[in-house]
Amino acid sequence: MKKLVAGLLVTTVSSCALFQKQSHKPAVAPPAPTVKKDSARPAGIKPFSDVITAKAVTRKGLFTVHEQDGKYFFELADTIFGRDILLVSRLSKSTPGAGNFGGEEMNEQMLRWEKGPNNNVFLRVITLISTADSTNQIYKAIENSNVYPIAAAFDIKAKGKDGAGAVIDVTDFIKGDNMLLAFTPAAKRSFNLTALAADRSYVVSVRSYPLNTEVRTVKTYQGMPPADKPGLPALAEAGAITIEMNNSFVLLPKVPMKMRHFDYRVGFFSSDYKKFSDAQQQVQEESYIHRWRLEPKPEDMEKWKRGELVEPAKPIVYYIDPATPKKWRPYLIAGINDWCKAFEQAGFKNAISGKEWPENDSTMSLDDARYSVVRYFAASVENAYGPNVADPRSGEIIESHVGWYHNVMKLVHDWYFTQAGAIDPGARKMVFDDTLMGQLIRFVSSHEIGHTLGLRHNMGASSATPVEKLRDKAWVEAHGHTASIMDYARFNYVAQPEDNISHAGIFPRINDYDKWAIQWGYTPIPEAATGKEELPILNKWIKDSLSANPRLWFSGEGKDYDPRSQTEDLGDNSMKASEYGMKNLMRIVPHLIEWTKERDGDDYNNLATMYKAVMTQRERYLGHVLKNLAGVPQTAKSVDQAGAIYAYTPRAIQKEAVAFLCKYELQTPEWLLDTAILNRINNPGLGEPVSEGQGTMLMLMMSGGRLTRLEAQVNRFKDKDMYTPEELLSDIENELWSELRTGKPIDFYRRKLQRSYADGLKGLIDASQVKGGVAGLIASMSAQQMANSDMKILAKAHLVKVQKMVAAAIPGVKDATSKQHLEFILDGIKKFFDDKNK
Repeated sequence: MKKLVAGLLVTTVSSCALFQKQSHKPAVAPPAPTVKKDSARPAGIKPFSDVITAKAVTRKGLFTVHEQDGKYFFELADTIFGRDILLVSRLSKSTPGAGNFGGEEMNEQMLRWEKGPNNNVFLRVITLISTADSTNQIYKAIENSNVYPIAAAFDIKAKGKDGAGAVIDVTDFIKGDNMLLAFTPAAKRSFNLTALAADRSYVVSVRSYPLNTEVRTVKTYQGMPPADKPGLPALAEAGAITIEMNNSFVLLPKVPMKMRHFDYRVGFFSSDYKKFSDAQQQVQEESYIHRWRLEPKPEDMEKWKRGELVEPAKPIVYYIDPATPKKWRPYLIAGINDWCKAFEQAGFKNAISGKEWPENDSTMSLDDARYSVVRYFAASVENAYGPNVADPRSGEIIESHVGWYHNVMKLVHDWYFTQAGAIDPGARKMVFDDTLMGQLIRFVSSHEIGHTLGLRHNMGASSATPVEKLRDKAWVEAHGHTASIMDYARFNYVAQPEDNISHAGIFPRINDYDKWAIQWGYTPIPEAATGKEELPILNKWIKDSLSANPRLWFSGEGKDYDPRSQTEDLGDNSMKASEYGMKNLMRIVPHLIEWTKERDGDDYNNLATMYKAVMTQRERYLGHVLKNLAGVPQTAKSVDQAGAIYAYTPRAIQKEAVAFLCKYELQTPEWLLDTAILNRINNPGLGEPVSEGQGTMLMLMMSGGRLTRLEAQVNRFKDKDMYTPEELLSDIENELWSELRTGKPIDFYRRKLQRSYADGLKGLIDASQVKGGVAGLIASMSAQQMANSDMKILAKAHLVKVQKMVAAAIPGVKDATSKQHLEFILDGIKKFFDDKNK
């Protein structure tokens, strides 16, 4: 089974994660075995009262738990054997420095209890990746080929109190070191952990409820800090780490929820397995989406069918961690409740709600897998994330814990400062008013909750909005600047000060695509008995909806070459949108010293931080434009939809992109070189960030991957008016070497760019001849694409062209530094060709 991890708010992943989540292998559960009650007691099995005495503390639930004399016993009813149980393991408390926090998930497995052959009980892990209907002959082949691993075995100490079932001693199992309830071997190796210290490990509690049993333990591991890299602080100071864990055994439904088949035109997380049948001529892979079980109450089904809104039989509830600062709780709850409107399109009212955690209720635990919680982490991580725990047989979401890091507020502050500082006076400070920060928290809350509902990122949603509509106050405040909260389209950076656009037109919101995706994924189809019978209906919904409203287009995670599908971008034209964004950054920079001052006596850390944030935002705009060069628009379609999936970016758009990059990157950006700022934050001996960024962008513009992609498009589509690799290099050269025509002195930044260009061409011809720097890195990355490409020949032709241009210009250059620079380039080209000809 493949299982996509829920998308994060930002793409940073901690390299020091101590625990690694295991993927499940979904299976359709076979019928539970029939277990007969034995009237006679087998040898070795004691009477119940001899094992579980009157002094035992008993808690009834999924497993009846008996605690006595420091030992723990599970009494397993006969009805539990053969049932599918999901084991969800979470940290309750972690060790400092591990990059993990209390409430974060470690692992998931699906388990089954089984009676063994020798008065014992087995606990199996269900890892099957293939399935078939038991009425098919091929089902026997699957059964003959696969056996589920036995993860643990237990002697039966007694039969249950009623003479049925089995009583097993689980003390050593839950206290010990095993892959189900503790670390994986890989996790231990990554931090040089060795053996479990049994004398420092113990059971905190074992509690049982009707559908789940919760085990909490403290485990201590010995280890040695690695000699060659930083390790966990506790290892260096104590030679051991201690963590607290919670393991939830959750009973899965006896009859799995009807699965809804995945469709790549709608953005849901999914799982899959291989389906075999006697009638096949090839194996099928069935994928199904992750979603909560939302169904009308039986008595409301007719109302729902008539189009009346009804409350679901079991609404979705998220609780707010009591560790959350009180002033932010209402905004987190509002972000959850905002999804109610989306569920109304599926026919449900009050389908989802956020609630404060009932802190005085001792029967509830934050680690209990029955409850979904927004967990608040006291961490400097600038992030938040929204996973979901799903039934591997059907995709039914069982629960979800949103991870909310305290320092996500810094992330949204810096975004809003740089993207909205020119149009919102409230953004022009280092500490936002609580109301503004609360609204920022609300939008992030809505985004992460969307993931827990099963929704993936939709990075192309913002491209459905024309750029000029982003400046239309009435339109953008009514419709929002992006069609989806699941896009990475933070704030309306296109809006200009004179547009007077309010927060309604600046902030993202749950919008057209989100509501439609919830409608598609959650609307019941009672007339279809199986997921397969739903397919024609679901396909019609997609085709009809997309024809009526292009804003419902799903484009994926933005990891392909489609310029419409990008992170952090806005509008249907990257160049126009980025032009407006650059204008706003130019308005912000002159005020950075003023806006970043909090009080007398402070240093310039705030100024350095926000100058870097401006630089990062500028790089985003440049990156959005760059993706149009050799862009490959990709529109997912089914076989019954007209038109091709892949296309090419029109020549005019690509020329517009090159012109933008020449203007804002290859020309020296004087507005960023404010010495009043730089002399306060940047040591000139430690690098020039502007120059370094320019060099990187130039190398990306002319990389072997981009040139060969253009080459492939020209050969594939064979249209006359296509942008060619030759034209790309010529357009770059026309700007980059303009001083050779005008006679102007070549400034410091341009000299570095011109040398980089010459080195870049050398690297395209022969990567081994260019070492170090960005040119060397790009050359090595491009080597494979260039191995048997005509682009080597093209690069050589342009290096000869540069050689001739420079040689012809040198006699007329009057500026001494510029002349020496050009002579150096000429010498370097001559040496390169001489070395190649040896």
